[in-house]
Amino acid sequence: MSFDLEPGAFSAFSTDLLADCQGQTPSDTAAVANIAPPVSAQPVTTYANIVLPGDFPDPTVTKIGDTYWASATSAEWGSIFPLFKSTNLVTWELVSHVFPDSMPEWAEASFWAPEISYENGKTYICYTARQKNGPLCVAIASADDPAGPYTDHGPLIGQCNGSIDGFPVRDEHGELYMVWKEDGNAYGEPTPIWAQRLNEERTALLGEQVELFRNDAKWEGNLVEGSAIVRHEGYFYMFYAGNGCCGSGCTYATGVARSRSLLGPWEKNEQNPILTKNKTWNCPGHGTVAEYNGRWFLLHHAYHASSHEFVGRQGILSEFIWNEQGWPEFEGNSPQAAPLQNVGVLNVTDNFTGNKLAGTWQWPICKQPVASVSDGQLLLNACPENLGAMVAQRTYAATYKTTATLDFGALPAHTFAGLAAVGDPQNALALMAGDGMLQLWSVKAGQTQCLIKVSVEECKSLGLRFEAWGGQRYRFSYCTNGVTWQAMPMNSFALNGTYLPPWDRGIRVGLLAQGPETATVAFNDFTIRNQR
Repeated sequence: MSFDLEPGAFSAFSTDLLADCQGQTPSDTAAVANIAPPVSAQPVTTYANIVLPGDFPDPTVTKIGDTYWASATSAEWGSIFPLFKSTNLVTWELVSHVFPDSMPEWAEASFWAPEISYENGKTYICYTARQKNGPLCVAIASADDPAGPYTDHGPLIGQCNGSIDGFPVRDEHGELYMVWKEDGNAYGEPTPIWAQRLNEERTALLGEQVELFRNDAKWEGNLVEGSAIVRHEGYFYMFYAGNGCCGSGCTYATGVARSRSLLGPWEKNEQNPILTKNKTWNCPGHGTVAEYNGRWFLLHHAYHASSHEFVGRQGILSEFIWNEQGWPEFEGNSPQAAPLQNVGVLNVTDNFTGNKLAGTWQWPICKQPVASVSDGQLLLNACPENLGAMVAQRTYAATYKTTATLDFGALPAHTFAGLAAVGDPQNALALMAGDGMLQLWSVKAGQTQCLIKVSVEECKSLGLRFEAWGGQRYRFSYCTNGVTWQAMPMNSFALNGTYLPPWDRGIRVGLLAQGPETATVAFNDFTIRNQR
């Protein structure tokens, strides 16, 4: 799988921030930039790059040696917790995943908010997940190499209301603590931020938990969460998010508090929220601080105004300074990333070369498919349940065209294969081919309705396509001769897909195989072409 890059498509992120990384184009990346040369000797703070484009909420970053490592929420999609590396905070290469093949045995859902840390030769991933038949918990995994493999150490804490957004940090005496949020907002209760001693092995909490602060400011609404702590000139600074994180009505913003001692008392900045929406980016929040050559950045998520929940919360960098009062300050109190002028640089093409599926493909964590790559084809074993087996790619714009070519001549009987716009396995629009016909399926809340059926002439390869406008309207078509596309006959020009995105995730484009488990479906290629 590759991103189709156009020279000069990204302008310089910052003249001095990227002066040493022009022309890097690592393979299998989340954001690959062909960086334009510096245009001025003066540093600029306008960013043309979305550094983790697509659905990458709650991003985390840390520096290990001379390399930055990042991850983000994967929610209900596998592989769980992508791992990226970079030398400049802008050009990120997807290296591996924390849990590449299966979820930890104790957990069942909600893989949120990883935090990467490093000490004494070990890399730690603190993360949130829902315990089987239990609450949301904060857990730890560790590895000798930041790329993995990781050993899971299980949950550390899971309060009755749920415990999320863990962040390990040492206090002013060098003692190790875990800081986390109690998820009271899920039950109409306050959301305290707690701290408690953590053993050096990071496998157990010690002593008593101490409340640092809770949501008591008007702008914070019903929650504070996403703590990220950095020490600067004698203070601990906690960047945190408040209010509603997700969806079309989100109200998220970022605040900061500080204290001389980790356990408090904590002082909230009178200027909070210090990072709020602008015309381009909505609901900025939940990030981690990184320093680059003496400059300070927050890697956080936000919705792009043109695509919002249909693409999801994307990873962007916002630079801040330390003002005269010692507080972090963002220019204009808003994200500085400029609109991406050419979304075509994030086009996706996969001709299924090599011998394994590219790491950017995802699947529902509860339904890991049997998938392989061989002789230029994706081979996907079918599943008889619901939509069947699925592999999917993130989307990068709300308006795009996506295609796939199915080896129709080799499609087994009573097996359907197709191309779909997927919110989750319970909500999708899918064009499915099988048994000599094409069917257009609408799946809402797990209920499948066949909207249209058409007969298809015998052919070796069948092209499948859908076009999306604004993430809300979808039109499907097919091609039997490699040249002419025929629209699926519908009563209206396009189908309404407004219902597709879950509350916390963007839409994926999926390849599906539905039928007996003994059947295998073959796809020859896959593309996504983005538009404004």
